[in-house]
Amino acid sequence: MTCCLSQLGFSQSSGLIYRSDRYSIYNNRVEQGKFKAVALSGTKMTSNYQSPEAEKYSPTIRFKFSINLRDNEMLSGKDHFVTLQPQDGKFTTNVVFGKQLVDTLAGANNSNLQPNTQWTVRLDMRDIFKSFKEKGYYTLFNGEKLYQADFKGVYIAGGIRPLSWDFNNLGNRPEYQLKDPDGDGIYETTLTMNAKGDEKKTEAQWELTRDISLFPQYKSDFPLSDAIYNMALEEMMKAVEPDSTFRTGKEWGGVWTRDISYSIILAMANLQPKVARYSLMRKVKNGRIIQDTGTGGAYPVSTDRMIWATAAWELYKTTGDRDWLKQAYEIIRNSVNDDINNAYDRATGLVHGESSFLDWREQTYPKWMQPVDIYESENLGTNAVHYHANVILSQMATLLNDSRSAGFYKQQAEKIKAGINKYLWMNEKGYYGQYLYGRNYKSLSPRAEALGEALCVLFNVANDQQKKSVIENVPVTDFGITCIYPQIPGIPPYHNNAIWPFVQSYWALASAKAGNEKSVLASIAAIYRPAAMFLTNKENLVADNGDFAGTQINSSNMLWSISGSLSLIHKIIFGIDFQGDKLVFHPFVPKALAGNRSLNNFKCRKAILNITMQGYGDVIKSFVIDGKPSSPSVSYELKGTHEVNIILANNEFQDLKINKVNNYTSPDVPIASCTGDSLSWPAVNGAINYTVIKNGQPVATTQKTCIKADRANYNEYQVFANDSNQVSSFASESVVLQGNQYKQTLEIEKFAGKASYPYSNYSGEGFVEISKEKNTNIPIQVNIENTGIYTISFRYANGNGPINTQNKCAIRTLKVDNKFAGTIILPQRGSKEWSNWGFSNSIQVKLTRGKHILSISLEPSNENMNGKVNQAMLDLLRIDMLSGR
Repeated sequence: MTCCLSQLGFSQSSGLIYRSDRYSIYNNRVEQGKFKAVALSGTKMTSNYQSPEAEKYSPTIRFKFSINLRDNEMLSGKDHFVTLQPQDGKFTTNVVFGKQLVDTLAGANNSNLQPNTQWTVRLDMRDIFKSFKEKGYYTLFNGEKLYQADFKGVYIAGGIRPLSWDFNNLGNRPEYQLKDPDGDGIYETTLTMNAKGDEKKTEAQWELTRDISLFPQYKSDFPLSDAIYNMALEEMMKAVEPDSTFRTGKEWGGVWTRDISYSIILAMANLQPKVARYSLMRKVKNGRIIQDTGTGGAYPVSTDRMIWATAAWELYKTTGDRDWLKQAYEIIRNSVNDDINNAYDRATGLVHGESSFLDWREQTYPKWMQPVDIYESENLGTNAVHYHANVILSQMATLLNDSRSAGFYKQQAEKIKAGINKYLWMNEKGYYGQYLYGRNYKSLSPRAEALGEALCVLFNVANDQQKKSVIENVPVTDFGITCIYPQIPGIPPYHNNAIWPFVQSYWALASAKAGNEKSVLASIAAIYRPAAMFLTNKENLVADNGDFAGTQINSSNMLWSISGSLSLIHKIIFGIDFQGDKLVFHPFVPKALAGNRSLNNFKCRKAILNITMQGYGDVIKSFVIDGKPSSPSVSYELKGTHEVNIILANNEFQDLKINKVNNYTSPDVPIASCTGDSLSWPAVNGAINYTVIKNGQPVATTQKTCIKADRANYNEYQVFANDSNQVSSFASESVVLQGNQYKQTLEIEKFAGKASYPYSNYSGEGFVEISKEKNTNIPIQVNIENTGIYTISFRYANGNGPINTQNKCAIRTLKVDNKFAGTIILPQRGSKEWSNWGFSNSIQVKLTRGKHILSISLEPSNENMNGKVNQAMLDLLRIDMLSGR
């Protein structure tokens, strides 16, 4: 629905600034149902907020089991249910792995579980070990074979504390792992449910206790805004470690590339330039930016490390430090040059890699997507980051008199921008899609991705018309803009079904750039409500109810949430913009925030500015420095302390809308398979019909759950489920049909020395180890019968780490007849799971009839983030013919 100020309930006389169906913001307080947060002054706030999660603890538990930290017991959405009815505070549940247990009690959810209930779970794993003994492996529900040597442990997951649906991190809590001390095949663990003292509460009062006078001092006619600003400054001081680097959050120590970078861009470049520089350099190794987190062994499955470039550029603009400019330029250039080889798609102009900051697979991707599929995807936010990194490189090169490089990187930037607007823009929706994904034929996910949408506006990927369209049309909910929209079913809140204040801040900045007053005001409200209610800057909150509890992981005193809050004042209200040659002011004050305000002790390189501002709007009526009228800018040559007075024209903003919606969840993903010439899938709950695509193009929309498939050529099928609102699921995993004449496989051990490791499940007579020392170049002779477009991939194993952490993705260069053809990515598939084989990404090449030499080699650009371990096992080479050309 369209939102306007009258609907928001704006009334200057009542002190009301913003109203939604769920909460109201006043000049000195926030009201949300029975909860109220009050700014008693600019240095003191109170709140009676208590998480609804603390009020009720259901005795009915939803849970399932995980082998090796994977969601691999039963189909997605199929879980065990048990109602705990403890006697003497104890209860025992017996479950057989893979067989759904539903043992519930009608009406039990109207009561609370007894505090400190001891719940013992006993899991029968005997069928698995029987299969290990008889076959050497156990076949999981999805057809994957689990070999006995790869069995590392079994864990319990669930949706109510202390349980978690974070499968990848179940190993971090000892009580999640079930043990079998007597070796009878019955594993068990005991959990304390509804533990006393585990209630979800926040502090009742915040009062400034630190000296924040060294930083810009903000005062206005709105005590709530003043108090939230001062609380953010105090929490910012707490976020600096003794070694003068940033701490990510109260619960998160250490320096993280994307966290510090997004924070530096928002506020920290100006507020704490030395800490910003120390932190940025902590994320550099061998003259390159570190990709410290991400799927499948980090880089290049994840490639959003390049946001470091924007942070480094912001730091240069703030300080004018030429030495930093030169140092940062070399680091960014080295990193981009590696990415050009490892991640740039020459066909689309886009960049491969995981969504920027959304690095928890199931939270934003369909479950069938393996790390290699995530690498193959081309995401909106990550591409916006790479576009801007190349723009920055071009600007840096110009400043350093390197005109040739300036032209080259500008050209790279334009290719990425063109790719984003060609492949990701959705005319029918008026905003960008989430990512291209799939195997050899890719589809666009039409979900909105909030951070990526905002970055496209801020970095000028979008033109002026697109900027307005994005801000007007991307769905936003009562509690703010969700990371993605619509939500994914069966996935608990974290990135899915969640709002992140730092993302909301980027959305606010983009809204101001697009001139959308309603969106700016709604964004400020969405940031101020949780800050006031929780009396801290939390990392995230649940989209459905705005609560901090219920997300999978959370922390107070989060650096990027703090930075985002401060950016509202500096970058939006006062419109302070550090440009390459001067400081420029572009104030943006919604009418609801009209009044007097000041920002004193603001540092502009060698000058200190004391700024006052009156009025509202985005047009400056008067700009005066030290009593003299001036253009709305400050020279970097200015030194000493100066008085700046800004009077706004009280202009009315263009009447632009926002797309206020209820939160929404899409249908689940179909699971497609093929028998004979029939492509079929089980019915999806809530779906009214299904769309089938073949080789990336729609071929049918049907209410049935099967269609006739074509086996004559190479055909790649996927299925979408559509609900009554024509909201679609993710695409199913690809089902490939092809005749034998269009494919061939070659055993790698015929072209290099066979490894002697005792691994299983390989084909042929063995497999080959590749590492930094062994088989750094393997030439493979192939014979092609027909000229055409072929895909080349490798079956491999990489047990050097889990799917979700560490940094040992193996990377190799593929050459055809000694010419670069592409980069082969061999991500981690599970810690010490060396009998877990899968396929690399596919490289498409044109091969003529006759003999060719394909080689897989380790090149200097193929360094991963580990530096020492760049290893995998290669089983076979697969060549599939897509089409004859």
